[in-house]
Amino acid sequence: MAKNIVLTEELKKHFGFDTFKGNQEAIISSLLAGNDTFVLMPTGGGKSLCYQLPSLLMEGTAIVISPLIALMKNQVDAMRNFSEDDNVAHFLNSSLNKTAIDQVKSDIISGKTKLLYVAPESLTKEENIEFLKTVPISFYAVDEAHCISEWGHDFRPEYRRIRPIINEISRRPVIALTATATPKVQHDIQKNLGMQDAAVFKSSFNRTNLYYEVRPKTANVDRDIIKFIKANPGKSGIIYCLSRKKVEELAEILKVNNIKALPYHAGMDGATRSANQDAFLLEEVDVIVATIAFGMGIDKPDVRFVIHYDIPKSLEGYYQETGRAGRDGGEGQCIAFYINKDLLKMEKFMQGKPLAEQEIGKQLLIETASYAESSICRRKSLLHYFGEEYNEDNCGNCDNCLNPKKQVEAK
Repeated sequence: MAKNIVLTEELKKHFGFDTFKGNQEAIISSLLAGNDTFVLMPTGGGKSLCYQLPSLLMEGTAIVISPLIALMKNQVDAMRNFSEDDNVAHFLNSSLNKTAIDQVKSDIISGKTKLLYVAPESLTKEENIEFLKTVPISFYAVDEAHCISEWGHDFRPEYRRIRPIINEISRRPVIALTATATPKVQHDIQKNLGMQDAAVFKSSFNRTNLYYEVRPKTANVDRDIIKFIKANPGKSGIIYCLSRKKVEELAEILKVNNIKALPYHAGMDGATRSANQDAFLLEEVDVIVATIAFGMGIDKPDVRFVIHYDIPKSLEGYYQETGRAGRDGGEGQCIAFYINKDLLKMEKFMQGKPLAEQEIGKQLLIETASYAESSICRRKSLLHYFGEEYNEDNCGNCDNCLNPKKQVEAK
């Protein structure tokens, strides 16, 4: 029991929280005991703390492998806010010049840096491998671990190189974290990271405060969205579109209709993108229209609606994106507009990709279509997809449960 008291004291001392959320304490204890640890925790559950706190309590520097530069920057800023010492956390990626890199290395050597965020591409650089071989490492954290799996919604081939590199640098415990993973993806992650014997912690995927609805996508979709936003004045929302062109167009249409909205996609220059993201976080605008590039690591707890202008390429992607609504436990409305034609368009985009990738992509689209077209409880469908049973007859918070006649009328 004494150990638990110490952990809660450390939590209070470093982060100002009185109690842990969900499995956090058990996960941290597992890592401190030197175990490989697999964490499946839906968005908003407090994954980052599971490696941030142990990094402060263990000897050496923790290496956090993370896919996005913007995400690293947010995390490092957050850590520096909690600590009196700015050297406590650093990142190493392509955005740094030589002087900045030398500063990071000297802080690590002197033992001041407890957390080092690296992009997988930076981890594979020979000079970084050679440098990391010379410093004491406490553990490795692989964030967004679903990127390792071809079945995951955001596959990145460079994630497959993580394990061999860890073996080359120095073997230490590994913690893999993801907010979305089907049983198949979980197996893939553990196999690829060589952590089949890991302690596994899974939290429920059921977000009871989120309302799910699928609407037919008609020629009036823009008008439907404007009507919905006008009926929810002053509320924060995200609208996801598949193409950058549509993002720009829709943001303009909303502005013309006196809705405070801004676009966000990877094709914009970095400064504009950051400014638009900040305007949303600071509530200078109500709505951000974005491609899926937006949202990783965005911590805005009071997003009240997430609209999908186009149905996503996979149910995992859909779950992750809708999960950005209602992170404070308040209402979150998740509305997706669906027409089968969109899926056919996505299938066309896949032509020219390797056959195995096309097959997986098609399978994911079939699953998305069956979710969109189904008349059973949306919550039941989603949870079942993630290998979780949901035994209620009526969730009371999705279109199919609230209006069983809807499906009949739509036919």
